[in-house]
Amino acid sequence: MDPMKTKPVITFIVEWLKTYAENAKVNGFVIGVSGGVDSAVTSTLCAMTGLKVMCLEMPIHQAESHVTRAQEHIHQLTEKFSNVQSTRVDLTPVFESFKSEINLEGNTQTVEMALANSRARLRMTTLYYYAGLLGKLVAGTGNKVEDFGVGFYTKYGDGGVDLSPIADLLKSEVYDLGRALEIPESILKAAPSDGLFGDARSDEDQIGASYPELEWAMKAVEAGKTPDDFEGRDRVVFEIYKRYNSANKHKMNPIPVCEIPDNLKH
Repeated sequence: MDPMKTKPVITFIVEWLKTYAENAKVNGFVIGVSGGVDSAVTSTLCAMTGLKVMCLEMPIHQAESHVTRAQEHIHQLTEKFSNVQSTRVDLTPVFESFKSEINLEGNTQTVEMALANSRARLRMTTLYYYAGLLGKLVAGTGNKVEDFGVGFYTKYGDGGVDLSPIADLLKSEVYDLGRALEIPESILKAAPSDGLFGDARSDEDQIGASYPELEWAMKAVEAGKTPDDFEGRDRVVFEIYKRYNSANKHKMNPIPVCEIPDNLKH
């Protein structure tokens, strides 16, 4: 996206959000603020609608850097917009109680991943509690590469939302909007992270490729390229993208329904 076009894009998304909420007859949005650029941009766009916005900070053994950035953004947002409220729900004891009741035996890496996804689902449950309590919609924070490229989100966790304002924007485009919206510099400079492991590991650490590389691979796939078209690092990145895209189709495709033939039902 040409950075010069950020203003009309921002206006378009804000109007889209406002229209959707009005048609749904709700009075605003609930959003989880993590200290990352996606949630910072999404919460700012929601605030710009003038509708009520509830920002939730939901730490679970969170890295201090994530907590600091989330609080900085929420402070900026509440100072700038009178329609924004915030609350902090410490889910650490809830998570620990959950862990005490389940079987933690098995492959260490598998258990760690299952617990990471459980964190995201606890947050989703919390967001929907407040959405139901306040008559609001849960706004998603996923971008296009995460939601439709590599499927880098938790099914029924951060993927469990009512609407997705930035899911048609590549990560680089989200950063363009972030700069235009004057998101805190600490967030714009921070390495993207899902914050699901209680440490500061980045998305790139987990995936093995950066977002600019993944954007390149996404466009290459859309252009009909194959691994044989590349060599070296390009081929590695292309294959990483393809592997994640294939493995996570179950997140991106509609839930399969077993359709019973009429002659068996009647």
